Amino acid sequence: MKRSRFLLTTLFALPFALCCVAQDRDETPYDTKTFSGNYSNVRVETSGGSIAVEGGQSGGVKVEMYVRPNNWPSNKLSKEEIADRLQEYDINISTEGNTVIATAKRKRNEDRDWKRSVSIAFKVYTPRNFATDLRTSGGSIRLKNLNGNQNFATSGGSLHLEEVEGGIRGRTSGGSVHLDRCRKDIDVATSGGSIHARDSEGNLDLRTSGGSVELNNLRGKINAHTSGGSVRGDGIQGELVTGTSGGSVRIAGVSGSIEAHTSGGGMDVEITKLGEYVRISGGPGSVHVRMPLDKGMDLDISGNRVDMPLSKFDGNVEKDRVRGRLNGGGIPVRISAGSGSVYVNR
Repeated sequence: MKRSRFLLTTLFALPFALCCVAQDRDETPYDTKTFSGNYSNVRVETSGGSIAVEGGQSGGVKVEMYVRPNNWPSNKLSKEEIADRLQEYDINISTEGNTVIATAKRKRNEDRDWKRSVSIAFKVYTPRNFATDLRTSGGSIRLKNLNGNQNFATSGGSLHLEEVEGGIRGRTSGGSVHLDRCRKDIDVATSGGSIHARDSEGNLDLRTSGGSVELNNLRGKINAHTSGGSVRGDGIQGELVTGTSGGSVRIAGVSGSIEAHTSGGGMDVEITKLGEYVRISGGPGSVHVRMPLDKGMDLDISGNRVDMPLSKFDGNVEKDRVRGRLNGGGIPVRISAGSGSVYVNR
């Protein structure tokens, strides 16, 4: 697995990210409120816009509200036109105890004109040690530079986390997931997008039902699964449990235990340092594994054909199966391919 694949992905994503940042900086918030005091939580809910929370302030909390009409930014409204349309919404930017609240909900009105609807987005600036509870049905969620419990969900947007540490639980039904320099307990899932995780560590639970998974420079206990895409990885330390029902698996630079499977593609796994176990299960494609063979192992390797070098081995060797002890036995190594072949260090 070449690191250049991950660099290429990053380079393609960078112009889009820079464009979005520049666009946001040029936009003026419709309303801004600042709260001084010892707050530790923020709760944000909006039905049609994005949510961003950025930590790092020395004190206090600032909430910015952005109002965007349909076809924004080509279609822009004056402040008077926005005020008129906001009469159809319940807006609340306030505090309650140690929590800052920002909510936007459209009032119930059977005769309302969808052409007058607007997207209401919130950006919140907080101290670094801050917890969040975020909900939106139509926009992305971005968290940056935060430490604490983060709970967030969107029905139609992507999740972006950068330098976030703590108990993290995020859900999206229709967007991608991006993790960058995040730590501790991370549980994120998407029903319809890809997952990109890099330079992060801790207990990572990453799931998607319809996209690919890319893992780069992760450390800890990593669970990463997809039902409909490929799995790519490079530089994993600790324990990796991963798999796909519909794509290939390409993992390089694993230092530790690994369990990987696919039902729909080939596999290429490179282990640089063995952990407590190796469990690799392929489907119709071939399985290629590169790993150190100088440790004691209990081997059980099977496929349409098995090809691997053997020395100091005690056991049975057949065309389609190798079972026995290597170097006196020890680490359990289970590698199998359904209708494909298994190649170890070949």
